[in-house]
Amino acid sequence: MKRHLLLAGLLAVAGPAAAQTLPKPVEFYFAADASATKPVQAIKDSGDAAMEKLAKAIERNPRAKAEVAQLAHLAMEAGRADLGRQLYGRALATIDRSDGIWRSVAWNYGWDLYRAGDSEGALAQWRTLLESRNIAAAWMPPTFALVLWSLDRKDEAVQWYAAAVRSEPQQWSSSAGLTTLLPDWSEGERAALAEVQAAWAQNPPSWP
Repeated sequence: MKRHLLLAGLLAVAGPAAAQTLPKPVEFYFAADASATKPVQAIKDSGDAAMEKLAKAIERNPRAKAEVAQLAHLAMEAGRADLGRQLYGRALATIDRSDGIWRSVAWNYGWDLYRAGDSEGALAQWRTLLESRNIAAAWMPPTFALVLWSLDRKDEAVQWYAAAVRSEPQQWSSSAGLTTLLPDWSEGERAALAEVQAAWAQNPPSWP
């Protein structure tokens, strides 16, 4: 009960997803984008103990950005999607895009939304990363292929998958290595991407 009361005092309203349009993929995606593709971790604990510690840390310092973002992730991971969205909204409202933590918060929020069944929301978060910097990150083609396929935007998904193949043909031309390439993805996510790969293999789009 105490933990729930602590969490209830942390809520902030998150904004709606932006209109969902994407630029066309570029030819190659090689950048590591290490500032994005990592967890936001203020403390190393997990589960209820971590949520309790994070909530108390935020009470002491309401502008603790990493703590709010990690608590948001844990809330969504625990199935408390509304709380997670509100906390992510609070975190992003206080983080400037020049802040080193911003890309990882947006990237992780996208994954948490996708895994909560909100593909539109996930696309909105990843789209901000795509458009915020002139960077062609290696995570983008498979990730956008996955979310677009989930939204039944299958032609666009195949176009993005084709960018992965152009960038690393030995890796992405077959779906056989997806478990090795995407160890943090779920089996269902890899299976969905394998469907995109099969659609690409049936009719590979030309470039440009």
